[in-house]
Amino acid sequence: MSEMIPRVELSPLTLADEDEFCSLVEASAELHTPWMQLPTTAEDFQVWMRRFADGTNRAYLIRVRETGAAAGAVNINSIIRGRYQGASLGYAAFAPSAGRGYLTEGLTLVLRHAFEDLRLHRLEANIQPANKASLALAQRLGFRYEGMSPDYLFIDGAWRDHERWSITAPSPWTPDPSLPEV
Repeated sequence: MSEMIPRVELSPLTLADEDEFCSLVEASAELHTPWMQLPTTAEDFQVWMRRFADGTNRAYLIRVRETGAAAGAVNINSIIRGRYQGASLGYAAFAPSAGRGYLTEGLTLVLRHAFEDLRLHRLEANIQPANKASLALAQRLGFRYEGMSPDYLFIDGAWRDHERWSITAPSPWTPDPSLPEV
C-alpha cells in the first residue's frame, strides 16, 4: 500500500511571512488566549523573528498543500546539543483552518524533521493544564506525560503552570555528530 501524500507541508517562517502571520494570529486570538502570545504587529514580528537567527530556535508554518494557506505555526525552541540532543516544541493552529487535523499532520512532519534531519533525540511540549485541545494533540502524537512545572512560563500577565510532555526519537536513530561517543 502506498503512503498517503500529506495534506500539509512545512515551510520555514521568514520575514516575508509577516503580514500573513500577524493577520492570522490576530484572527486566532480566541484560540490562543490565554495559552500563548504571538506577535500581531510588524514591530513585534520583527523582534520575535530575531530569536531564529542563530539556528538555536527554528520556526515553521504548516501550509495546506492545496491552497498554500497557513494552517498553523510550529517552533522548535532552545535546541541543545552535546549529551542532551533535545529541544522544546511550541505550536499554534490558526482559526480559519482549525479543527481539520492540519496541526496533527503538520506536527507529524515536524517530528520526522526533528528526529531525522535535525537529529534531535528528545522534544518537550509544555502545556497549560486547562488547554485540553493541546493536551489531546500531544497525546495523539505519542508524547508521554512527565510531570507538572509550577510557574513555568510568563503568559498573559502571569506565571503559568505547565504539564511537561515529551517524545523521543524512534529506533534506529542516527545521532548528531555533537553527541559524545562515551
